Amino acid sequence: MPGPPGQRRLRLLRALLALGFCALGVRLFFLQIVNHAHYARLSVAQVRVDLTTTALRGGIYDRHGQILAVSRPTSLVIADDFQIAHPLQEAQALSPLVKVPVPKLAALLSQQNGYVVLNGQLDLTDGRKIAALMFPGVVVQDSSVRTYPDGTLGTSLLGGTNATGAGSAGLEYEYNKILAGQTGVTRAFVSSTGVNLPASSSTVIRKAEPGVGLELSLDASLQYVTEHTLAQDLKQFDALSGVAVVMDVKTGEILSDASLVNTKTKAGVLGPIPAWGRSVGVPGIEQTINDLAFSQAYEPGSVFKVVTFSAALQQGVITPSTVLTVPNSVVVGSRYFHDAENHGLQHLSATQVLAQSSNIGTYLIGKRVGESGLLAQVERLGFGSTTSVGYPGETAGLLVNASNWYASDQVALPIGQVDAVPAIQVLDAYNAIANGGVFVEPRVVRGFVYPNGSVRGTPASTTRRVLSPSVDQTMIKMLEQVVLAGTGTHAIIPGYVVAGKTGTATIPYPGRAALLTGNYNASFVGFAPANNPVLSMIVVVERPLTDIFGGDVAAPVFQQVMSYALHHYGIPSTGTMQHPLKGGASIASDVT
Repeated sequence: MPGPPGQRRLRLLRALLALGFCALGVRLFFLQIVNHAHYARLSVAQVRVDLTTTALRGGIYDRHGQILAVSRPTSLVIADDFQIAHPLQEAQALSPLVKVPVPKLAALLSQQNGYVVLNGQLDLTDGRKIAALMFPGVVVQDSSVRTYPDGTLGTSLLGGTNATGAGSAGLEYEYNKILAGQTGVTRAFVSSTGVNLPASSSTVIRKAEPGVGLELSLDASLQYVTEHTLAQDLKQFDALSGVAVVMDVKTGEILSDASLVNTKTKAGVLGPIPAWGRSVGVPGIEQTINDLAFSQAYEPGSVFKVVTFSAALQQGVITPSTVLTVPNSVVVGSRYFHDAENHGLQHLSATQVLAQSSNIGTYLIGKRVGESGLLAQVERLGFGSTTSVGYPGETAGLLVNASNWYASDQVALPIGQVDAVPAIQVLDAYNAIANGGVFVEPRVVRGFVYPNGSVRGTPASTTRRVLSPSVDQTMIKMLEQVVLAGTGTHAIIPGYVVAGKTGTATIPYPGRAALLTGNYNASFVGFAPANNPVLSMIVVVERPLTDIFGGDVAAPVFQQVMSYALHHYGIPSTGTMQHPLKGGASIASDVT
C-alpha cells in the first residue's frame, strides 16, 4: 500500500539523485579512463608551444676578408611581471647582470602586462648567468644584433635589415634567404603571455642553422676613398646626388661603388632621394637607400657617343682621320640641334669631333651609320638589359626602338639625348672597350662563406665580343685624345695614359615634354692605363649648381680615385708625364 505523498516525493528525489551520481560516475570514468589521453593532450597543448629560434645571420665581407656586416649572438631577457612578487628586490639582484639601472628595471618589472623585454642585446655570458640563477618570471632566449663595423661604408650597396632581422634593402635583401640561414624550433611550456612557466624546461626540436655569408668584390679601402672623394665633390658643387663605380676590366668585379645624396641641396621637382639618415663624414652627404648606379636611369649625353663612333668604325664608314664639314647647327624632324659653343663652318677629323664632343659632327657620323646600325650597336654594348648583379630595383633603362623612332632621333640618339640608362650600363660599355672589345658582365658577389669558414667562389662573369680587336684599339686611341686634347683634361693622371669621355647632359622635366632649365648631369667615364687597361670607372654627378660641366665636376673625381687605385694595386706607371695638348677643346664643349 503506497505511503503518504510526502514519502513518495522523497523516494523519487533519492532515485533522481542516485541516477545523477551514476551519470557523473560514468562521465568521470570516460574522462579519467577512456578519454584520458585525449584530454591530457588538450591540456598540454594549452601551455606547450613550438618557438622559432632565429638563426645567426651570415656575415658580409670585402675581397680581403674585412667585415662589412656581421650578426653578433646576444641574449634576449624577458619577464612575465605577473609572476614577480617583489619587483624592487628582483631588480636589485638582476641589475648588474641585465645591465639596466635599478630604478628603470624596477619600473619595467612593475608594469603588470605579462611580457616585458628587459634587454634584447645582452652579452651571452651574462645571459647564461641569468638563466642559471632561474629568477622567477624571467626567461633568457637566444637572439642576435646586426652590426656594420665600418659605419656607413658601402651602405647603398649592402642595404640593411628591418626590426625582425630580415634584409630590407640592397644585398641584404637580395640574398636574404642565404644570409638568414634556417630557423630552429624549441618546444617550451609558456604562459598565455608567452613567458616560460616556472620550473619548466625547453627542448630543442631542430637546431638553427647559421646563414651563409657573402664575400664581395669590394675593396673596403678603395670604397672609402671613392665615397669620401665623391662626397667632397657633391659638397663643393652643391650637387643633388652622385655615383662613382670602379671596376676590374678583365673580371668585371666591382671594386668600389658609391651612391650618395646631398641632403642640404633641395631636390625640387626632381623629387627627394631616400637616404639612410647618417652622414658619411661630410656634412649633409648621406648614403642613398637605393644604389643609383643600378636603380636610376638618366639621359647620358656625350658619354653615349661611344655608341655612334664604335658603330661607325665597325662598319668602316669612318677612320680616325676622316674629315667632316661641321656646321654650328641643324634642323632635323622639326627639332633644332646645335653644338655647345657657337662656331662657323668647321672641318674636323673624326678624332677631333669626339675630342671636342661636337654634337653636329657626331650626328653626321651617326647619319652614315643609319638607324638600324645605331639601334643594333646600342643593344650590342649592353644597353637596355639588366646586369647579372641583379641588384633589387635595378632598371634596364628606357630605349627608343624602330617602332617608336622619330626623324629627330637621328640626331638625339647619337648624342645621348633620347635614351635613358643607368650608370652601370655606361660603365659596362666602356669597360668592354678597355677589355679589348670583349663585354664582361659586372659582378659583386665573388664567393659564399660557410659557417665552417670555407669559401665557395661564384662562377666567372660571362663574356662576349662586341668589337673587333682592330676597331677597339682605334677607339681607345681616339678616347685618349679626349683626355689629352679635348674636354677631359682634368682626368689626366701623372705617369699614366688615360682614355675616357666627358658628358654634360640636360635633364628632362619630370612629367613634361620639356627640359629642366639650367640643370644637368655631369659625368666622366674612362679607364687606365690606356695602353694596358686594368681599371675602369664612371662618375655621374646629378644637378651640380656652381659648375655644370663633366670635365670640371666629374673628371676630377675620376682622377683622384683612379690615381689612388692605380697606386693601391701597384699598377706600373708608363714612365711618361702627360700634359693637355695646346689648342685643345673647351671643357664646356660637351653639353648636349
